[in-house]
This record gives sequence, structure tokens and C-alpha cells, in this order.
Amino acid sequence: MTNAGVVLIHIICLGWVKNLSTSTLVFHITQFFPSLNHYFLTLILRKVGFDFHIANFFLNYLIGRKMNYFWNGFTSPSLDVNVGMGQGLALSPILSALYVLPLYLSPFLYILEKYLKILKIPISILLFVDDSLLLLQSKSFSISNSCLFCSYNVVTTLFLKFRLIVEHSKTEVFHFTRSQGIFNPPPLDLSPIGGLILCPKELWKYLGFIFDRKLTFHQHIDFYSNKAMSMVKYMKILDNLNYGLIPNQKHLLYWSCILPIVLYGFQLWYYNYIPLSYPLKMLGIIQRRATL
Repeated sequence: MTNAGVVLIHIICLGWVKNLSTSTLVFHITQFFPSLNHYFLTLILRKVGFDFHIANFFLNYLIGRKMNYFWNGFTSPSLDVNVGMGQGLALSPILSALYVLPLYLSPFLYILEKYLKILKIPISILLFVDDSLLLLQSKSFSISNSCLFCSYNVVTTLFLKFRLIVEHSKTEVFHFTRSQGIFNPPPLDLSPIGGLILCPKELWKYLGFIFDRKLTFHQHIDFYSNKAMSMVKYMKILDNLNYGLIPNQKHLLYWSCILPIVLYGFQLWYYNYIPLSYPLKMLGIIQRRATL
């Protein structure tokens, strides 16, 4: 998740160097892992050039599977399982990425990207498991909304051909800009294609990170600092037990349980020429509370 966030920050900052605002449209695929077709996945493995033995292994492993339900002594008859993949499997992220690979190599998507590049409007598509993200950089939010509408329409249509359904109710739009004036971008109307009328919010939570339009990350730091402060209070409860905690145990608890929380996503807000007074202030408060 951190790598995806770093890539997003990199794209936004590159746009700011060119005096461009970045608009994002995130959409969620309904029941992504349970919707993966096994036979189609094996065809993709062969098409992308995997060894015959590897493709044949997944063919034997996935195709023809059956499942029974057990509940309070009741056993259901055997049911065919031709779709779906366990989300907790070690190979799930790799196989799911391969499953949607033909989608992003589709000629329709290629034509769309080429058309937008001719208009000098760069668009990017990021995929993180079942959360996809459209990124567009422009000087006008109205132009961005029009291009996001067109891109979203094409992408959702292609997903539908893959038997993957986009959940319109979870679609969000967010704009990143360094503008100092009144920020009042127009809403994005997706109702003609079955979506909602999306109004940009002040904050956007994505992959566990809390973004604001200027990338100050103050709200993100506050959120995880409060979680870390709760852990410090719990550590104080352990310290009040009969035997308490020795300094070495406090040190280990702080480094293993508290610091990973307060520093979650620090790769996004810790980069060159960014003011660090606010995050260092919050970190100092937590350290003082932990040592008292």
C-alpha cells in the first residue's frame, strides 16, 4: 500500500512542477475476488507466456472444484465452484493482477489514452487489487471532470465485459491543488452512466492514508498520533500492574507497537523541502508521554 501511495504522491508533485492540478477518481469493484473466472484466468496465463506446466497446474487446481457447506450438523450437496479465489491466498495479488491485465491492454483504453495525450491531458490508471484509480492532470477542473467522465465510462464498460461490476456508490472524486484562493470545484455528474453526482470533499481516505488537497498530511498525522497515544495509555496500564515494566520492556514495546502506528505512511509526507515542524512536534509529544 505504501508503494502505491508513494507513486501517487510522485505523480501529483510532478504535476505541480508544471503548474497542473491533479484530479483523481477512485472506484471499487464489487466482489472482486469471488468474481474471478477460473477458466478465463488459465487462458490468460497461457496468453502472457507462462510455461505450459504452470498454466496446466492452475487448470487442474482451479477447474472442476466443488464445495460443501457445513452448519450445525447439516451438510449441503456438492456445489460447483467455477469462480472465485481466496483473498488470503499468497498468489491472490499476482493472479488478480494478471486477470485484469488484458483489460489495461485493451485497444479501447489505448485509443482513449492516445486521444487524451493528443489534447495534452495526461491520464494514468492505477490498480490496487479491487480499488482502481484514474488520475488526470489539467489546469481546469471542468476539463478534468469531462475527461474523467469519458474514461470512467470506457473503463466500467470494459470491466463489465470481464464480468466485473463497478460499485458506483463507492466512487469518489478528489482534487489536489496548491491554489491559495477559494476552492470550489464543480461536481462530477456520473448519473448519465448510472453513477452518482460526486462532490469533492476536503479530505480523502485511500489505502489507509488521509489526503488533503495540499498534501500537508496534518489530518493523517493527527489520526495516527491519536491511535499511538492510545497505545501509550495502554502501556501505562501495564506499568501499573504488580511487577510493572522494566525500562527495556518499555523500550521494546515502544519500538514494536507504538512507532509503527505513528509513522504509518511517513514515506508519503517525508520528502525533500517539506516542513517537518508539525510531524516532529506530534512525535515529540508521544515520546514524552511514553517516557513519563
